[in-house]
Amino acid sequence: MLTENLLAAARNHEGEITALRRAIHAEPELGLETPLTLAKVKEALADLPLEWRVGTSCTGAVAVLKGGLDGRRVLLRGDMDALPMQEHTGLEFASTIDGRMHACGHDAHTAMLAGAARVLAERKDDLAGGVYFMFQPGEEGFHGARFMLEDGLLDPLPDAAFALHVWPNAPHGRVEGRAGAMLASADQIDIVVRGKGGHASMPYDTVDPIPVASEIVLALQSMVTRRFNAAEATVLSITRMAGGTTHNVVPDTVELMGTIRTLSPERRRAVRELAERTAMNIAQAHGCEAEVTITEGFPATINDGRAVEIGAQVARALGGDESWDYRPHPTMGAEDFSYVLEKVPGAMFFIGAAAEGVDWQGCCGLHSSKMVLDESVMPRGSAFLAGCALQFLQQEWAAA
Repeated sequence: MLTENLLAAARNHEGEITALRRAIHAEPELGLETPLTLAKVKEALADLPLEWRVGTSCTGAVAVLKGGLDGRRVLLRGDMDALPMQEHTGLEFASTIDGRMHACGHDAHTAMLAGAARVLAERKDDLAGGVYFMFQPGEEGFHGARFMLEDGLLDPLPDAAFALHVWPNAPHGRVEGRAGAMLASADQIDIVVRGKGGHASMPYDTVDPIPVASEIVLALQSMVTRRFNAAEATVLSITRMAGGTTHNVVPDTVELMGTIRTLSPERRRAVRELAERTAMNIAQAHGCEAEVTITEGFPATINDGRAVEIGAQVARALGGDESWDYRPHPTMGAEDFSYVLEKVPGAMFFIGAAAEGVDWQGCCGLHSSKMVLDESVMPRGSAFLAGCALQFLQQEWAAA
């Protein structure tokens, strides 16, 4: 049964959770290779009865806790990688590596997951089933979750999966979630518009790709608002436009780059197909050619409604009704926990990490060089993850 004892158990380990987070924060690692971070995690959990599985394509690892009773399997996930950016927080445990920073809270995610492992290990004998603790690198665009799945680290697949992400711009300790789309898919679009360059004083002797590329940009924005129902959010942003070398030369080519964000597989396919057709047809109409390349990123993060209700129950049990809120709309950011949720029913949640009493709406957000979080929220995060695992293993959950 979920009681305040679960939170008290996590708070008993607050010092260890905080120390692990700070150690990770001071030595951030990028991409799929996070050996120092994984070594810190293993050292912090060395005294627990965990069976470790380590991947071959990245430094992802899964620690398995087998309960004293037979039952189902549940996965809890924390990501380990940082971002390639300079830190400007002034923290005493700030990054010691130039050009790297834990600006998305993955250091806290890993520490909270380690805390949950410790809380659940203390209940091992009464645990009806098993728990996978998924320590994952490469979330920041490197598809780490997909590599771990392909390595077989999650086999046999668990029956449910839960993840928690800190949110600096939300009230301290409040957990938020929603059924259905929680975060968007993220694809990259690159367009090369090819014309015929020449002297800028005689544009009639050229096939100028610059106005053509400009028309494509405007058409793509109109395409989103006029061809797709606004009830399902869709974003297509061209974020880079490059062409030409000097003031008196019409260039041969112009390069465009941008991102496509959608909330369902169907919308994702439709936007990609129409964007390609729009760019190519506009270019052809003006005597140019358009080469369109779409690089597939993370799929949309789709929460199972049953898992969301478990999260709501746990959050309220830990802190009352004010500790839970249903998020009304998806976030158009992306998360590679989506790869897990494509195969396993589950949910990702956000937990408010602003300090108590501050203007949380004005805090520096994720991916800011000045992003900080209130570390006192981490034991609550550990208790929440542990509670989701316990609640799932204890209650009946009908097949989807």
